[in-house]
Amino acid sequence: MPAKIRILFLGDIIGRPGRRVIGRYLPPVIRKYSPTLIVANAENAAGGIGLTEPIGRELFSWMDVLTSGNHIWDKKEAVAYMDKEPRVLRPANYPEGNPGRGAYVWESKDGQKVGILNLQGRVFMEPIDCPFRVADERIAELKEETPVILVDFHAEATSEKQALGWYLDGKVSAVFGTHTHVPTADDRILPQGTGYITDVGMVGAYDSVIGIRRDQALQRFLTSRPQRFEPSKAGALLGGILVEVDAQTGKALSLKRITHCEEEHVRTREL
Repeated sequence: MPAKIRILFLGDIIGRPGRRVIGRYLPPVIRKYSPTLIVANAENAAGGIGLTEPIGRELFSWMDVLTSGNHIWDKKEAVAYMDKEPRVLRPANYPEGNPGRGAYVWESKDGQKVGILNLQGRVFMEPIDCPFRVADERIAELKEETPVILVDFHAEATSEKQALGWYLDGKVSAVFGTHTHVPTADDRILPQGTGYITDVGMVGAYDSVIGIRRDQALQRFLTSRPQRFEPSKAGALLGGILVEVDAQTGKALSLKRITHCEEEHVRTREL
C-alpha cells in the first residue's frame, strides 16, 4: 500500500460556470498531480445556490466526495438526495434529526481510507451545535477506521476558522476553510502536522463578486434592497489545494495551492 495519499480539495463550485471550469481545467490538474482522492464543496453548484441530484451525479464523474454548507438546504430535492447518497455531506454540527450525514470514510480500490468531516461555523451564521465539540466526537469515530482525516470547515469568520485549525492540529490531516469564496495566502502545515488554509477559494467566474454577476452584487450594495443573484459567466477561476498525507500517521507532508485564473478579454495565468 502506498505510503502517501494525495488529496485534492476544490473550493465552492458556483453554478453552471463553475461546473464548466471543472470540465475544462480539472483534467490537466489531475494529469499533473495524480491525486488519490478528489473532494469539492458543492453547496452552490445548482444555479449558484444548493445542489440537485442530476448535478450531483454530474460532479461525481470528476469527484469522489462532495461537501457542503448552509446552502445545501436551499434546494428541497437535496434533502432526499443526501439521504440516499452517502458521499454528499452536510455539516455534522446541525442538530440531531436532520437528514444526511456529516462524515464519510472513502476507500480506494487498494484499501486506502480517508475520513472526510464537514463542519459549519457559528459566527455570523446559524446558531447550530458547537463545531469544536462535534469535531471531537466525529473525529474519534473516524479514527477507528483511518488516521487520515480531512475537515471542510464552512465558516464566515477567519478567526473561527483559524481557531478550529489550531484546535484540531495533530488530530486531523488537514483543515480547509470554505464559504467566503476568496482564497487566502495562509496555507501552511501546523506544528503537530495538520495542513491548514483559511479559505480555499471557489470554482466559478473570475470576473464576478464571489462568483455572482457584478451588476447584481453592486445593486444590492448600492440600494440595500434584495436582489436576484445569478452566477457570472465572465472569466474562469479554479481554486483548490493539494495536500500530501502520510498514510500511516495521518500527518500532512506538503501543501500546495492550485489556482488557475482566466480573466475575461485579457489573459490566462496559473498562480
